[in-house]
Amino acid sequence: MDRKEIIDRLKPIIKTYAPAQVKEKLEELTEDADFIQDLYINSANLVDIILDVEEEFNITIDNESMEKMLTVKASIDIIITKLSEK
Repeated sequence: MDRKEIIDRLKPIIKTYAPAQVKEKLEELTEDADFIQDLYINSANLVDIILDVEEEFNITIDNESMEKMLTVKASIDIIITKLSEK
């Protein structure tokens, strides 16, 4: 699975928790996006996103990895790592 494919699968998950003012920006979602600074995702919703990512990709994300998932790039890197461990 390539990075673009992962972003495409992340978009609907993020859209569920993103406030209205950023939902339109999600179509141009890039790896540079920061969940808190750019997408205005609060920490509680970030946990929900991570739980949804686990379900979507059928992976388990440990607490150490969870703490690093603050950007789309970091999230993709962790997803790729977890998928390769399967």
